[in-house]
Amino acid sequence: MSDTIIKLENISKQYRLGVVGTGTISHDLNRLFAKIMGKEDPTLKVGSRNTLNSVDDQYVWALKDINLEVAQGEVMGLIGKNGAGKSTLLKLLSRVTGPSTGAIKVKGRIASLLEVGTGFHPELTGKENIYLNGAILGMTKKEIAHKLDEIVEFSGIKKYVNTPVKRYSSGMYVRLAFAVAAHLEPEILIVDEVLAVGDADFQRKALGKMNEVSQSGRTVLFVSHDMGAIRRLCRRSVLLSAGMVELDGKTDDVIEYYLSDASNQVARIANFGKGKVSKQEDFILKSIKIVDENDQTDTILSNANPVFVKIDYEVLAPEIRNLRIIVQLFATRGDEILYSSDFFGWKNGVPRPKGVYQSICKIPGNFLNAHKYLIKVVVDVPKDRVVIPQTETISFTISELEYDQLGISLSGLPRGLIHPKLEWEVKKLK
Repeated sequence: MSDTIIKLENISKQYRLGVVGTGTISHDLNRLFAKIMGKEDPTLKVGSRNTLNSVDDQYVWALKDINLEVAQGEVMGLIGKNGAGKSTLLKLLSRVTGPSTGAIKVKGRIASLLEVGTGFHPELTGKENIYLNGAILGMTKKEIAHKLDEIVEFSGIKKYVNTPVKRYSSGMYVRLAFAVAAHLEPEILIVDEVLAVGDADFQRKALGKMNEVSQSGRTVLFVSHDMGAIRRLCRRSVLLSAGMVELDGKTDDVIEYYLSDASNQVARIANFGKGKVSKQEDFILKSIKIVDENDQTDTILSNANPVFVKIDYEVLAPEIRNLRIIVQLFATRGDEILYSSDFFGWKNGVPRPKGVYQSICKIPGNFLNAHKYLIKVVVDVPKDRVVIPQTETISFTISELEYDQLGISLSGLPRGLIHPKLEWEVKKLK
């Protein structure tokens, strides 16, 4: 196809587990000397095509036999569980690393937002890093200067633009990095789920900008666990599972398949252990439970009775100011039904000192319908940082419809994602 801007042919990526030797003593000594001197590993090589045929238990396939074509101006979403290969695929497209087998063909410049701090020099100021990124994309100093004010205004960090970025918070990093990537007019914009580090206002702003970028004829690849954002932005989505393409098609169909697949869901209790995204330097998310009024996780839930979401966590820092635990309720198609936090449940915003906590969200009875619902939890500090991005999905089902506020339902089930019992007043006027 003449309008194909990205083409992946039989792409696979293999990693060796543990420390990788170079194959010769002299190269290993060179690597050790470089490490001692704080220099880059001289044996590292990044290419666009590679071949590796030998496989044993020391290796793992992060991607296997990926074949994809992306058209110019297309906005494509990549979804899948953690470890499915989404970030690895974006790194291959961004030429951060090369494929083990296969070929990648790309037309045009690529701007990537993969990880916090990627592409920025920590000792340079925000302004200097804007010029650095523009130069890497092949832009002249005059072209970058023309875009400078627009980038700074969009990022919202005008006050700090002459400060070294090593002093930026993760949220400031992401704001500036996205503004640079989106405004320097690359033909292809790649955005990983790092966008979740930004606050809700900036996320909405960024989604709007990505939509604007696509309407101008440029291509966007977007990875997110936020199915609502994927649905709003992308017409086409690809589901990755265990490093392979499981489904490629219309976004609504792919999301519905992904969320309805039992293997992508967790029971009504999720315990978070070491090594997961649930642990930060100052905070640990321990568990999430969905229980009935008797604190049970294995019972049939009725729409007449309340449902409780219990989040156990620990504050490790001396205190965290303005900490907020957020519960998001979704329908199985990814539609967000409600978004609620415990911000005023803890002494009206008073800092939470070091200790173990439990936040409980009560979804009242006579509110939900007889449907399957999905819960995700986010932990943040408003207008500063996201402490824990969206967790994996936890599902529960309202199996019994004990109360039908319509009185009679022709279909046997009331319409609507929720079925609240609202207050009505009936008056005879004449």
